[in-house]
Amino acid sequence: MKIDASLLKSIAKGSRLKEDRRGFSGVSTDTRQRMENGLFVPLKGERFDGHRFIEQAIEAGATGALWKEQEPVPEQLPETFQLYYVEDTLKALQALAQAYREKVNPFVIGITGSNGKTTTKDIVASVLAGTAAVHKTKGNLNNHIGVPLTLLAMPEDCTYAVVEMGMNHAGEISTLTQIAKPNAAIITSIGDAHIEHLGSREGIAAAKMEIADGLIKESWLLFDGDEPLLSPYNEQAETTVGFSDQAATKISDVKTLENGYVFYLNGARWQLTMLGKHNVKNAAYAILLAQKLGFSNAMIQKQLSSLAITGMRLEKLKGPNGSTIINDAYNANPTSMKAAIETVKELPHYKRRVLVLGDIYELGQDEEALHKSVATAIEPPITDVVTVGKKGRWIYEAQLDKKDSRISLVHADTVVEAAEILKPYYTKDTVVLIKASRGLALEEVLPAVKGGN
Repeated sequence: MKIDASLLKSIAKGSRLKEDRRGFSGVSTDTRQRMENGLFVPLKGERFDGHRFIEQAIEAGATGALWKEQEPVPEQLPETFQLYYVEDTLKALQALAQAYREKVNPFVIGITGSNGKTTTKDIVASVLAGTAAVHKTKGNLNNHIGVPLTLLAMPEDCTYAVVEMGMNHAGEISTLTQIAKPNAAIITSIGDAHIEHLGSREGIAAAKMEIADGLIKESWLLFDGDEPLLSPYNEQAETTVGFSDQAATKISDVKTLENGYVFYLNGARWQLTMLGKHNVKNAAYAILLAQKLGFSNAMIQKQLSSLAITGMRLEKLKGPNGSTIINDAYNANPTSMKAAIETVKELPHYKRRVLVLGDIYELGQDEEALHKSVATAIEPPITDVVTVGKKGRWIYEAQLDKKDSRISLVHADTVVEAAEILKPYYTKDTVVLIKASRGLALEEVLPAVKGGN
């Protein structure tokens, strides 16, 4: 990609080198990364100020920077180092991203939702990559800083940009969608994530619907037709997607396979090589989007057969002694944890099904009740449950109260303790699910597991 000087001049109040017409090969806010011929954007937080790291940015290869106009210019800057003066570097970063999006002019797909947005992003990007250049959000660059950086990393020949949009508070998705200006948008689901900040699931639904604020004319909106909280917005949708009769486009005849599902959508048979029935719906969003864009069913199915999915999302691994591990430890909320449990219950052939469930964060004042609600999904054919962490104990207590002697139950206070407890569980014909919020880093049981192989 190339960020032209003309774009920068359009969003800046002035520059250090008036006649400089050089462009930049990328944009970065992090001086720890190489940014050869890059533009450095110094952001300011409560405990740091990126302007203090300009020397490190130059050492990393930056040849220019956005610069808050009230900040003094360092005396030792190289003569050829360009500064573009702005009132606010974050707002300037966002404005630059919007200008670059308009210049490249890809078809932008915005994706948000409580659960499944990263997986849906990966499925959509994989399907669209069958015929054209696709750029997608990398890692967790899905917030007010990450979305602009995602857009500014687009190659100039990008045909499709698949942009994940996350949020913690109301109003944040509205900001992101007005930067990205999607041609199409998907709301995957409404769950319990960030209920601490949004007050209720109704508040979460309203916040996710903000993605429509930035949709360009003649755009498409797809969302979960099984979610009652989204039904008031049905008239805004191109279609709604789901398993129930309430969905305008219904997924039917779902059959579970060893490593995925067969299902029907729009009169055609589809096969998905991914665990989790909820991922059938995520794939359906991608199918409908690709069909709308003119992709043939044969091309869509070909791409569905070779998906590139981000790790720790129902990731199936080989464990010790012929066991199977499902690593779903990237993040969690009560809804996604119950869905993961259902996935384990659906799997064929396993004699022993073990759940390793840990803390869920950002649940607010109802966090104890929401943790305990997870136990409603814990039923045979689940055989064993290991809960982990201070909050995970609430799941343990709720399951203990059920007095279900068919399912063994144990609690570990720490991840290290859980790793030791789990070692005897890894046997042939056993599947082990690992699920918790990111902050617990429950996947750290895995090195100990693999070490016993």
